[in-house]
Amino acid sequence: MKPPAIAGLRFRDELRDFLRFLRHPRAGRRFPGRPMGQGWWLDWFAPLPWKRLLQWAVLLWLVNVLVFGPIAVSVAGMGGAQHRLDPTRIPWAQAIFWAPVVEELVFRFILRRPSQWLTVVPLALVCMFKGPTWAMQALLVLCLAIWISRRTGFSRTPLPAGAGWSSRLLGALQGRPWRFGAMRRYRRAFPWVFYALTLAFGALHLYNFQLNHMSWFLLPLLVLPQCVTGLVLAWLRVRRGIGASIVLHAIFNGGPVLLIMGLLKLFGGLEL
Repeated sequence: MKPPAIAGLRFRDELRDFLRFLRHPRAGRRFPGRPMGQGWWLDWFAPLPWKRLLQWAVLLWLVNVLVFGPIAVSVAGMGGAQHRLDPTRIPWAQAIFWAPVVEELVFRFILRRPSQWLTVVPLALVCMFKGPTWAMQALLVLCLAIWISRRTGFSRTPLPAGAGWSSRLLGALQGRPWRFGAMRRYRRAFPWVFYALTLAFGALHLYNFQLNHMSWFLLPLLVLPQCVTGLVLAWLRVRRGIGASIVLHAIFNGGPVLLIMGLLKLFGGLEL
């Protein structure tokens, strides 16, 4: 049975919607036919169109392998950058499970929940840089912050304009806006936020390289595949929810990782 969120919506319709969204990013719209229910719950657990997510993953794999990947490889060769990844020691659990969750929470969660920039995002940042070895404590704290975000809304019970600094800090931690016009200003700034977070997501992956003496103006081309993938993930987060973007991120990472693991295992060169 098709999830209601994709009833009558073809893949090429979504592709056109994505391209239109890149021209005019907006924070407020979801796909038509979204099921009824609590917004926070649906943001995480709305019915997933698995076939459609696989179609997006395949498109991203093809585009990156055929277009943006060769550009990044050429730029790396020109600038002398070297990839840090050892294909015989792939951190497969981190790539498939850990990275999609923490990176989506850091770079995409606030696109629809901007009031959580002082709760969920800092904790997700700590998790991202500490890594999965710190997983149990970090995940417990992060789940608590996400649960708190469920209890608050950006547009509810705003603080008055004359509130003191302590009230403002407490209100920010609770996800409350300082003034009535905060959401309106965020929506005006949304295109800048959307593209800034995408560039930050791409810049994070510069850590995967030993840059040596590479010129700074070539760096964006080195992570062009990640930036393009980040655009799709950010659009999907806005249009379907954070759960869908996490799953697509995991599928996108998992395909190449599992392929490399399978090939190396077949030829006896993989250390698990």
